Amino acid sequence: MFFPVGPLFLAVQLIIAVADEVPRFNIDANCRADAAATAGIALPQSVARCKQDEQNAHDQLVKEWVQFRPADRAPCVGLASEGDAHSYIELLTCLEMARDARSLPDAK
Repeated sequence: MFFPVGPLFLAVQLIIAVADEVPRFNIDANCRADAAATAGIALPQSVARCKQDEQNAHDQLVKEWVQFRPADRAPCVGLASEGDAHSYIELLTCLEMARDARSLPDAK
C-alpha cells in the first residue's frame, strides 16, 4: 500500500519551524476576551494588567527560548495556541513544567 509522504513531511517541517522561535500571539484580543469573560465586561485596568502579564511572559520566553528543548516547544506551542485563546503565560508555564519535570528524581 502506498502512502503519500509529502503532506506528512510538510506538516512535520511546519511544526518544527513553528517551534524554532517564539510564536506571535494577539494578546490584545485575548486579554479583552479574558477580561469580559471574568468580569462580564472588559474593564480597561483588567485588560491593561493582562496585556502587561502577557508581555512579561513573552519577554521571558524570548530570553529563555533556546534553553527549552525543541521536543517540548512544539507541543507547548500547540497547547498555548489552541482555539481562540493564545497565551504566552500558558506557553511559558508549559515549557517550565516540562523542563522541571525532567529534574525530578525517579520514583523507585
